[in-house]
Amino acid sequence: MNVTIKELSKDSNEIKCVQEFLFNMIKSEFGYDYVPEWHQDVMNLEEYYISPEKNNFFVAYLDDGEIIATIGIRAYDKDFPEFRHLYSKDTTSSIWRLFVDRRCRRCGLASKMFSIAENFANEAGYDDIYLHTHKTLDGAIEFWTKMGFVVAMDSNDELETVHMDKKIQELEINPLANDFRYAVKL
Repeated sequence: MNVTIKELSKDSNEIKCVQEFLFNMIKSEFGYDYVPEWHQDVMNLEEYYISPEKNNFFVAYLDDGEIIATIGIRAYDKDFPEFRHLYSKDTTSSIWRLFVDRRCRRCGLASKMFSIAENFANEAGYDDIYLHTHKTLDGAIEFWTKMGFVVAMDSNDELETVHMDKKIQELEINPLANDFRYAVKL
């Protein structure tokens, strides 16, 4: 299976297809449709992810153009009182809308999508990444922990929300290096 991951463009047809994918995934994973206070970013992808310089949205496509995964990264824009001393829009990015089509799970695609978003956050000058997930999502806590996140707060609310964060590990790789060693043979 060939997969191409690219940044979401301002093309209205592409945006519409991404919105449709997102709402299908939201319905499938959470069991509800559009909720205005929770889905403003989906309805306004350009405003939230495309136009701001330090934000982005990545989409994974099969060769036939079918969308199979998404992830958004943007400046932290929540106002949780518990985190006012920890996060700011200038230094903290936040992950949104990581969804992978059920047929394409458990093959490393979510990890690859996150890696691309994390690299973008690092290049954009962020120090940290924030996200929230839910204990009801199969494998979510385990996945994010594997990606290096730690639990900042378990809300113990009716949505079973867990807030997590990660310090971005800035890694500089010398582009002139010509000696590469691999941990596994490819």
